[in-house]
Amino acid sequence: MSGGAAVPAGAGDPSLDALIADLAVDVPDFPSPGVVFRDLTPVFADGPAFRRVVEGLAAPSLVDPRAAALAAGGAGPGYDLVVGVEARGFLLAAAVALDTGLGVVPVRKAGKLPRERLSADYSLEYGTATLEVHTDSIRPGQRVLVVDDVLATGGTLAAAITLVEGLGGIVTAVSVVVELAALGGRQRIAPHTVHSLWST
Repeated sequence: MSGGAAVPAGAGDPSLDALIADLAVDVPDFPSPGVVFRDLTPVFADGPAFRRVVEGLAAPSLVDPRAAALAAGGAGPGYDLVVGVEARGFLLAAAVALDTGLGVVPVRKAGKLPRERLSADYSLEYGTATLEVHTDSIRPGQRVLVVDDVLATGGTLAAAITLVEGLGGIVTAVSVVVELAALGGRQRIAPHTVHSLWST
């Protein structure tokens, strides 16, 4: 791993973070009083903006140097599989997988997957929740890009990383549209490389 290295927002494209900031809508007091929800659905609904977001999330420069070297040599994007975290991560991961010609694996909330699965708990403000993945969805040694919409406290993504690594996968990077830097999620999932298109 690259020791939790910071990758510049927008993968070197300062206009992308400005575009996301312009289209995203802040919704006060949602889902509870005092919380400001950053709604990214207008970004996803704008075709050209969504394409740029997907390309930014999939960029080979976001992975560790060994994988980036493979990508530069024409061996693909530096990862073998894309994992998306329920729910908005599904939209993004599927688009990244399609863009790169790779497969996509959903990490789901408890009770949604029908076959043998691995589970990981994570903390919420009031209690815990569980994420699951099918045990045959990731092979040992596969290089995995984990994709979600927002990195906040890091609990959800830490659980997703635990699942990938529990099946023998290698997390080459975590790629998100927005990082809420003040909440410390990057530190929680260190030493994994975090790639955010817009850090606020």
